[in-house]
Amino acid sequence: MSLKAAVTARGAVLLGRYVACDAFDEVKPLRVVTHAHSDHMLGLQESLENCEAALMTQATKDLIDVLKGPLFLMTGEVKTLGYEEKFRYGDERLTLHYADHILGAAQVLVEDAEGTRILYTSDFRLPETPIIESDILVMEATYGSPSRVRPFKKTVTTILISLVEQGLKKGPVYLFGYHGKLQEVMQLLHRAEVMAPFLVPEKVFRVSKICERYGMRLGRYLLSSGEEAQLIMQRHQPYVAFYHMGSRRYVGKDALRIRMSGWEFESPYRRTAENEYVIALSDHSDFKELLRYVRESKPKRVITDNYRVGSAVALAMEIQKQLKIPASPLPTKRVY
Repeated sequence: MSLKAAVTARGAVLLGRYVACDAFDEVKPLRVVTHAHSDHMLGLQESLENCEAALMTQATKDLIDVLKGPLFLMTGEVKTLGYEEKFRYGDERLTLHYADHILGAAQVLVEDAEGTRILYTSDFRLPETPIIESDILVMEATYGSPSRVRPFKKTVTTILISLVEQGLKKGPVYLFGYHGKLQEVMQLLHRAEVMAPFLVPEKVFRVSKICERYGMRLGRYLLSSGEEAQLIMQRHQPYVAFYHMGSRRYVGKDALRIRMSGWEFESPYRRTAENEYVIALSDHSDFKELLRYVRESKPKRVITDNYRVGSAVALAMEIQKQLKIPASPLPTKRVY
């Protein structure tokens, strides 16, 4: 049974006879992209050129068109699937299930001719992610260590809103995060009726437009290079700017800066400099939630993803220890 799933040295999650998820595999005819984060789009160009089809949700395709350019996916055959839509290939059936992570994220279920249910969670967050029953379960392990527990989840959004509101009394506030999380924060602040204008660079603007198309309510935001936004900045009026994490060293140095990071477990936020905070806003499940998923999925065997950043070895050990389910990290040696 264990041969029906694996994680390769290149990061491909193999399910059944035909499917490779989140990285290129030279043998499998189908490539699945579970969501539009870079560590799950590995070797996508190779897959498009060599596989029979690349499968993803429509929202993930739309995000890739923004992040990679509209011509990127045109080099191969792309098929979009809705959640719960069945896709047959040979003697197996594939289904994408919703995952609460970023827009378009999906879990992947393959059911083979023998009735074996082979499931890959990819990245997910409970409690909004449905737990799918499986025989073989391939798990994300980002926060797979027993120390990676957040007892303060419910207070994080309240603290974030308060920090932003207090900062706006003195001037602009710059928020740094990854695509998807930035839009989640825009929605949180909009719901909290934060009245200052939102300013965003072009790529964040375009990703935000996609998120709105799928029902997110982000409020009014302005392209930071536009005339109205430039006037706001020149007049030193309060505003909230949303930038990708990679821009931290370049912008907002004289403003209050807030970095969203899931790698915070001691407290919901901490001050890292005179004008800078980090806040524990995560789009991944913590250790206890990972164990809960395994328990309720009821697999006969678990594989933890040891290619991507996380604690796959520790998680596999704890699954065996606490749940008495055979578990192993793959690949056996992480390759970067």
